[in-house]
Amino acid sequence: MRMTDSHCHFDFDVFSAQRAQHWQQAQQLGVHRLVIPGVAENQWLHLPELCEQYSGLYYGLGLHPWWLAHATAHWQGRLRNALKKKSVHCVALGEIGLDQSCSVRAEQQEAALVAQLKLANEFALPVLLHSHKTHDRILKWLRRYPVVGGVIHGFSGSLQEAEAFWALGIHLGVGGTITYPRANKTRQAIAAMPLESLVLETDAPDMPLSGFQGQDNHPAQLPLVLDALAELRERDPATLAPQLEQNVATLFGWC
Repeated sequence: MRMTDSHCHFDFDVFSAQRAQHWQQAQQLGVHRLVIPGVAENQWLHLPELCEQYSGLYYGLGLHPWWLAHATAHWQGRLRNALKKKSVHCVALGEIGLDQSCSVRAEQQEAALVAQLKLANEFALPVLLHSHKTHDRILKWLRRYPVVGGVIHGFSGSLQEAEAFWALGIHLGVGGTITYPRANKTRQAIAAMPLESLVLETDAPDMPLSGFQGQDNHPAQLPLVLDALAELRERDPATLAPQLEQNVATLFGWC
């Protein structure tokens, strides 16, 4: 049974000391691919190099709202240049989006989001979307600037919101949130959505699963996310995995 982690910050320092061992551990549990989101300018040169070192690693390029305050004045031009030079391992634009808790003004966040949605269209790339209490605003901009596909990563929301994203061709990133019984609204939404709309993720080293609070998350935890999804949908994990693999392969152009 093979799985893809569609959103894993595997380039972060927590993995750097023993990166090969971390990746081997995940692979031994069936995780054969992962996508590393680009969140800041200083990653754009290094992510292609990292993905050349390890089979099964892919990346996106983008500017996350948390890092927007530290961006240079010419970040949009630099991002376009990085996309022009992207390697075959670049499968997405992102991580981009909006965050209500971020100190950067909403208007500035939205301007950056729109600029990157336009770049996604220019380069025909799906988007990796970050949304914290901003689903309605992101949906508004996606309707105005449609993209070829994407993932609303770490989806946490209602069935109505899930359906609105899927209607625009945006998959739902299913991660550790569904392992928490108190996340009833999201659990019900994920249980009700078409299986074709879902992709697995860890968001490692963030978004720890229930029972692992206070610990760094890891791509090796992805099978536990699949188990939680299978329990929600009253299916065997082995019967879900092939469709989830097809979803992510179609989204990122692996088939």
